[in-house]
Amino acid sequence: MLEEQLQETVENTNIFIEKLTNPELWINIGWIAVKILLIIILSGIIIRVGKAAIERVFKRRRRTPLQFSERREATLVKLLQNILAYTVYFMAIIMILSALTINVTGILAGAGILGLAVGFGAQNLVKDIIGGFFIIFEDQFSVGDYVAIGQYEGTVEEIGLRTTKILGWTGELYIIQNGNITEVTNYSLHNSVAVVDVLLGYQADLKRVETIIENLLETLPEKYEQIVDKPKIMGVQQLGASEVMLRVIAETLPVQHWFIAREMRKLIKMELDAHQVEVPYQRIVMMTGNEHQPGDHFGDRQGG
Repeated sequence: MLEEQLQETVENTNIFIEKLTNPELWINIGWIAVKILLIIILSGIIIRVGKAAIERVFKRRRRTPLQFSERREATLVKLLQNILAYTVYFMAIIMILSALTINVTGILAGAGILGLAVGFGAQNLVKDIIGGFFIIFEDQFSVGDYVAIGQYEGTVEEIGLRTTKILGWTGELYIIQNGNITEVTNYSLHNSVAVVDVLLGYQADLKRVETIIENLLETLPEKYEQIVDKPKIMGVQQLGASEVMLRVIAETLPVQHWFIAREMRKLIKMELDAHQVEVPYQRIVMMTGNEHQPGDHFGDRQGG
């Protein structure tokens, strides 16, 4: 029994050695290795040429009247280059498996069925990817823009095919699925307007106050580069119970209106104080005593 097992082992070893020493086996292995190497080299060449072609197409677009913003162009170039690379890599893997005499048809059929099943279960993922693509393609907003999306407001930190990240001004990082983005307010596309309401008492001389503020506003464009045009006094905005509201506006660079509004409030307050223009404030008049003579009267009610 032991001799038969030993003899069988020797025979199997001889067969294995014969196969290893068979020239046709090594020729086939050599051809397969050459095919795989050629596939890898050609894939690398196609990816490099394709990426260069994509960059060249966008460079030519810069000379045409229809142009993209620099941030949008960089995003689209990177996106298209990644799609090209992933497509070429997938085709290269399929060709390498075919060169290794692996049944690719069965793998593709199984992958198709699996992809269909995953697609039905991942509709939200597909919705997010499509939404992210159109956000980038339509240039709804770019990285660095100040936007408001629903209840979230802040600076766009990152735009992906699935999610968008927004950094709030107090440090919160909001991650929003692109499929849930239905309305966007972009503050960075056009100039902003700073609005300042100045409250004055009814006893104030409006013409004098307007002259004081006008003289101040003329000096602001020289002090602040964020101001695009000379600020203007729009006039009386509201007549309140004890005050008159005077509205002042200034056109600023995008997203600079909050800073300019704060500066204008400070400077207008200081200027009014320098000219002794009193701003309204609530006053309380207290009256004591229950008996009054016919000639008595309550003091004048003083408003702001």
